[in-house]
Order: sequence, then structure tokens, then C-alpha cells
Amino acid sequence: MSNRAVAVAAWESLFRAQVAVMRTLASEFPSREISLNEYDVMFNLSIQPGRRLRLRDLNQHVLLTQPSVSRLVDRLCSRGYLEKADDPDDGRGSIVGLTEAGFALFRSVAIEHMASITRRVGTALDADELAQLMALCDKLRHNTA
Repeated sequence: MSNRAVAVAAWESLFRAQVAVMRTLASEFPSREISLNEYDVMFNLSIQPGRRLRLRDLNQHVLLTQPSVSRLVDRLCSRGYLEKADDPDDGRGSIVGLTEAGFALFRSVAIEHMASITRRVGTALDADELAQLMALCDKLRHNTA
């Protein structure tokens, strides 16, 4: 096989694996209060200092379009899980943060979601394979920047 054919076959394998795992995780998602996309936004905020981030920067961390993220953030704000404030350094921007209620909900969902991830990914690969998968995915992600 040529290098090009191998690269395409590897991409297809990675893409199909990701789709299969995501479909399973979505079907097992343990919350009726928040969606998997809402969880992803809350996860990304939970790992930031002060659990806050500029909306523009949040857009870089999730797999949604900017308008979709804005609408999702507004929905989570209206339900009391997020708060949004003007960015003091840039009046055109907003800072989004997890509220205490949002963080509590996120943590309770995360515990069950992590168990699902462990069942679907952690049992399919041994510790060395998981480390290799992380290294390869990180390498691919950093090569696209």
C-alpha cells in the first residue's frame, strides 16, 4: 500500500472507531437533565481556572459551531447551570462560568459517564495501549494546529 492509501485507511479506521464509541456513549449517557453536548461544555469549563472561560475560547474546545455554542450556553444559563458576564478586558466578549449548581450536576453526571467510558474504552485496551492511543491522538491533534 502507498503511504497515501495507508494514511487514508488509518483515518477511516480512527473515524469509524470514534463514531462507534461515541454512539455507544451517547446511548448510555446517564442524564436526562443535560445533553452530551451540554456536558461537553460543562466539562471544558470544569477544567479551567475558576471554572470560567471566554466564550470565544470555549468555542475552540467543543465540536459545535459558534452559534450553536452560544445558544447552548444561553440555555444552560437560563437553567442556572452557567453564568455569563461581560469580559472586563474586552467589552465585546463574554466570560462563561459554571455555577455551583452546574458544577454539582456536572460532577454527578461525570461519575456515571466516566464509568461508561471505562467500560467501552478502558476494557478494550490494556494500559500500554491506552497510553499509546493518547500519545498518537495528541500527536495528530497538535499536528493540525
